Amino acid sequence: MNFPRLPDWVIYAAVIAVLVVVSLGRRENADAPPAPPPPDQIEDALLGPVTPFDPAVTIDAPNSPFRPTAGTAFSIAADGRWVTARHVVEGCRKPALVVGGGRAISAAVRLAPWADVAVLLTEGGPPAVPVALNQPLRSGQRAFHPGFPQGEAGEVTTRLLGRDTLKGRTRGHREEEVLVWAEVGRTAGLDGTLAGLSGAPVLDRQGRALGVTIAEAPRRGRIYTTVPEGFGAAVHGLQEADEPLQGEPVTIDNYGRVADAMRRDLRVAQVVCLGG
Repeated sequence: MNFPRLPDWVIYAAVIAVLVVVSLGRRENADAPPAPPPPDQIEDALLGPVTPFDPAVTIDAPNSPFRPTAGTAFSIAADGRWVTARHVVEGCRKPALVVGGGRAISAAVRLAPWADVAVLLTEGGPPAVPVALNQPLRSGQRAFHPGFPQGEAGEVTTRLLGRDTLKGRTRGHREEEVLVWAEVGRTAGLDGTLAGLSGAPVLDRQGRALGVTIAEAPRRGRIYTTVPEGFGAAVHGLQEADEPLQGEPVTIDNYGRVADAMRRDLRVAQVVCLGG
């Protein structure tokens, strides 16, 4: 018995369908559990002073949604040195770091000239996130980005794809070389844009900062961060070479919990602009 020969396009379509199903089945899904809710004012009052800052230098932070600009910063020195993305604070007359309970700490700003990085200065600060300036990078390695996407506590995990060039993140729309990462997991329930994650540290598995998160391409599932050269030049001399690790190694199983601890200790904090 002779069966009719199938058209070539039918065979190709079937092969493509099989490949799509297999690829989707193998796609990594490393979502983290939702972040716990922040303490309310009553709970915050019961906890007492939980920040390393003098209460005399704190100011009232506006409640959402009045947040003209907002991003993330992380401590790199306990004497009050923080890093964020330059575009988060550029042009802001009164940047501040939110410390909870409706309070914030005013910060002075130093803008890096050749990278989307800014250093914030405060009177005192929390323990530092160690920076790793000379670690070799490899394609496929994992990173973790704890911060405040959409103005709320959240985090993302990624894998390194390579280098590319990004336009328009600094004044004058100068091109900047960046690292490109593929998003492979995020806080459960966090949908849509990651706006507000700009300035978050790019953590390796040891919890060291490899750079600064600066942009995303939502449709492509890509996150862009500073290259080691730009990050290193911006923070050179601001941290001791033997800065100790503060937490446990980071994995896909615990990165949500590690991120929560870093936000609670204010090693990672939200940046807001209190003046235009």
